[in-house]
Amino acid sequence: MIGKFSTGIIALVLGVMLLCGAVSADRVDTLGEHASDRLLIATTTSLDATKLLDLLEEKFNEETGITVEHVAVGTGMALEIARNCDADIVMVHDRVAEDKFIDEGFGADRRVFGYNYFLLVGPENDPAEVAGLNGTAAFIAIEEATAEDPSVVFISRGDQSGTHSREKIMWKKGGYDYEEISTSDWYRDAGSGMGQTLTMTEELQGYTLSDSATWGTYESDLALVPLVENDENFQNVYAVMRVNDEMCPDVNTEMAKKWINFMISDEVQDILQTFGTEKTGLPHFNPGRGSAEVMGVTLEETADPVV
Repeated sequence: MIGKFSTGIIALVLGVMLLCGAVSADRVDTLGEHASDRLLIATTTSLDATKLLDLLEEKFNEETGITVEHVAVGTGMALEIARNCDADIVMVHDRVAEDKFIDEGFGADRRVFGYNYFLLVGPENDPAEVAGLNGTAAFIAIEEATAEDPSVVFISRGDQSGTHSREKIMWKKGGYDYEEISTSDWYRDAGSGMGQTLTMTEELQGYTLSDSATWGTYESDLALVPLVENDENFQNVYAVMRVNDEMCPDVNTEMAKKWINFMISDEVQDILQTFGTEKTGLPHFNPGRGSAEVMGVTLEETADPVV
């Protein structure tokens, strides 16, 4: 159903995806074609960059015979693709944006399948002296350090992703107006996925907020170091939901429900317990199973099958 995209939106989505390296131009052109034997997913970049989604798609195909295709963009763009009825499933990590999507009538059967954490990374010499601070204090320290040290810069994804949304929250918690922050000389807008943002941060020896899964994937190739971790405001919860067929009648609702149930199944939850441990010793994502209270969601959101 690519015809529902305006030319401008197609160009924007294609540009973002090529920057992220998530999909080829051919896959962008074909993703919008709904069919009973295909499942189309718009997803956040971390699930793609870690190769978790590739693994899950292969297993789902083995079990159902359904071909699964995805585009990996920021949460905001993933939800926009879904609003244009060009996906059957969205997998994202921004509760405020997710609730709005559901309230608008586009999302249904939201389930939480896992979580990890954000972390603030930067140069080892840490010119803003954020190491050991909590998240809010670290963002304040970065802003204050820029007045004395022109080498201090912050690199933002700037792509309306879940990570970008959390960054905005942290500036607000520090008492800042994001619109003012984002126009500062020391604030750099990458406008791209997490991997590219980390690369830009390395080049500029700046600071950035990253999800732990993508960080674990790129860490060995970077000289950056994690400086602030385990802050209470850094928890990062991942959810899956189907695109409502009442708004988008061509979506593959049957397979979308099966995918949601697949994501909260013991099979996938067991995979999450160990996926990524070969790189860092820790999994890229913690399973949602048994973690409802930790994530601040209901048990039903993590365990109830969709029917």
